Amino acid sequence: MIYTNVFHRQLFSLLSFCLLAAAALIPLKVSAQQDTAALSLSEEERRKFDFFFYDALNAKAQGRYDEAMDLFQHCYALDSTNANVLVELGTFYNLLQEKNKALAFLRKAVHYDASNYYYNMMLAGLSKELGLKQEVVDIYSALAERHTDKPELQFELANAYADNGELQKAIDILDTLERSIGISEGITLNKYRLYSLMNNKEQAFGEIQQIINKNPADPRYLILMGDLYLEDNQSDKALQYYEQAGRIDRNYPALILSMVNYYEKTDNKTAAQSELQQAITGTSLDVETKLQLLTRYLGVLQQRKEDLKQANSLFHKLFEQYPNNTQLNMIYGNVLMLQNDTTGAMKQFEIYTKDNPDDPAGYDQMLRIILQKENMDRVREITTEALKHLPQEPQFYFYLGASYYQQKNYKEALRVFEEGLKQAVISNPLLESDFHGQIGDLNYFLGNKETAFQSYEKALKLNPQNLSVLNNYSYYLSLEKKDLDKAEQMSGITIKAEPMNPTFLDTYGWVLYEQGSYFMAKIYIEKAIEYSKENPSADVLEHYGDILYRTGDKEKALEQWKKARELESDSDTLDRKIETGTL
Repeated sequence: MIYTNVFHRQLFSLLSFCLLAAAALIPLKVSAQQDTAALSLSEEERRKFDFFFYDALNAKAQGRYDEAMDLFQHCYALDSTNANVLVELGTFYNLLQEKNKALAFLRKAVHYDASNYYYNMMLAGLSKELGLKQEVVDIYSALAERHTDKPELQFELANAYADNGELQKAIDILDTLERSIGISEGITLNKYRLYSLMNNKEQAFGEIQQIINKNPADPRYLILMGDLYLEDNQSDKALQYYEQAGRIDRNYPALILSMVNYYEKTDNKTAAQSELQQAITGTSLDVETKLQLLTRYLGVLQQRKEDLKQANSLFHKLFEQYPNNTQLNMIYGNVLMLQNDTTGAMKQFEIYTKDNPDDPAGYDQMLRIILQKENMDRVREITTEALKHLPQEPQFYFYLGASYYQQKNYKEALRVFEEGLKQAVISNPLLESDFHGQIGDLNYFLGNKETAFQSYEKALKLNPQNLSVLNNYSYYLSLEKKDLDKAEQMSGITIKAEPMNPTFLDTYGWVLYEQGSYFMAKIYIEKAIEYSKENPSADVLEHYGDILYRTGDKEKALEQWKKARELESDSDTLDRKIETGTL
């Protein structure tokens, strides 16, 4: 059976294959150890090394990464002690996710150029990623001693000690740094965290009080102290600090959110709601802060399972205050969607898209609504308009092609999918596989069978587990009565992945039928009917009839063909089976 896989997929962006910027910016430097090793090279070997190395850098700069990798390997073969080469290879292997190889090369680089700050930082980063905690401590400890002018290394060393479970050592490092550069928010918050981990609450809160004493007119630290007390379930003390902050600036945005948290935590939902409403309808806050508060207000309503329509009047108030802020239209449209007001939501998304034609979000939201209504004409209107402004967005080609596909305009659908492959930026191989799969289906419908099979092969190369392609490819092979062993293998993958999918079960049963395994085919077709939940397709019923005929139950076969005929209005083959009672 044909499996049509036309639905919205989340599009994932693959990371671009780029090298670490730090390595590219490091000036070429030769340590004493390297210099000794380099002296052992003959003049000809030195020329070869320089040629390969600078050619490798050039290839890397131009994005020819495979070539660059080969050239750096040539350099390594000539001089395995050159730290520049070792770092380049380590960087490559890190990006290729061969972490242990990367670690070995970076360790060698630091061994041969121990004083290089950047090489040590790269090694520390990778060691931390691999959980080599003591090694990270050792690296940062050596760096901090060597680079006393870089206080950030003290931070890193303190973090390394903390990760290694040596909390007091971490605090000692921060105390030393604090005596050197003075009290700062970063140091204070780190010490608070460390004292909290040591369950020394008095000392932890004392650290925050210290920065409050230094900045008595800054509400941020009072609010922070209140938040920390609230988190520690000391709500009375939290309120004292919030009230102090309020005496400085009652409309401070962070204070409003903290007060909402306070009211929620003390189970005063009415006060939390009132706090938000007053802030949103007032004039003292900017629109971004109001939107943040409005989002929080919506969360409160949902948490309390109250009617979201209560928020609509706030949106109308904001529209009066900010008539040209179409971000409000996008948010309001989403809220109306939650209220099942698709007509109102559509209006908001249309306003947003008209003002932001280069943002795919508006078109995506409109399509969510229209696809539910299966209005293919409207889908074409939206996607056609979207592609005028966003020809690089693959999802709009997919939806446009799918709309033609569903209406059996296969030629136009094929044109759209092929144009999408050429014009869109498809960074996700799974999505690209789906494009090739749709192109395969369309070519088969148009009679281009070999081209269809080639497209399926391309799709499976990109995603060997593309179930719809595996299903359709195997089904069409069975119809052509060719490569049946391959068809069975592909179809077998689909029923292992989804053993209760009636479409996949039907295809597998039909492949077995074409192989002559009628009794096994009967088992899978009957499962397909069972899992169709009393709504089997005409194809499944016709297949069941054919299998029953082959297994000798001709009377029941005729019964199934007649059931299929009730669902299929135009099938000469099915009519002939019913009239003759035979295959």
